[in-house]
Amino acid sequence: MANLNPYLSFRTDARQAMEFYQSVLGGDLDISVFGDFPDMVQNPSQKNLVMHAQLTTPDGLVLMASDTPDGMPYEKPAGISVSLSGNTQARTQEVWDKLAEGATITMPLDVPPWGGTFGMLVDRFGIDWMLHGDPEE
Repeated sequence: MANLNPYLSFRTDARQAMEFYQSVLGGDLDISVFGDFPDMVQNPSQKNLVMHAQLTTPDGLVLMASDTPDGMPYEKPAGISVSLSGNTQARTQEVWDKLAEGATITMPLDVPPWGGTFGMLVDRFGIDWMLHGDPEE
């Protein structure tokens, strides 16, 4: 079965971001750094930058990320959002409250016309998020 997973790109904050997302979503976080692989970075001071990180949550969500060492082009993510949906409203509120710490709220978590709860924010690492909690019966 194929997978489609968000893969976030950072200049140097991947470890901090992924540890934060682990504190928000739970799960197991695996991190490989550039220094683990010979000749992957030209600047030895960047050997501890994240080459690949993968967070796998207990409910099967997968979020990946990496840093971008000097010598590689980097642009901040733009025009995309990480969308988290299919949760209860209570779980959505819990995740929202954690992600909102240090974030810029672009649309407060509230009841949208289609029901449930919905909100948008840009987290402390500059990543856009959209959260939707399913309508309750």
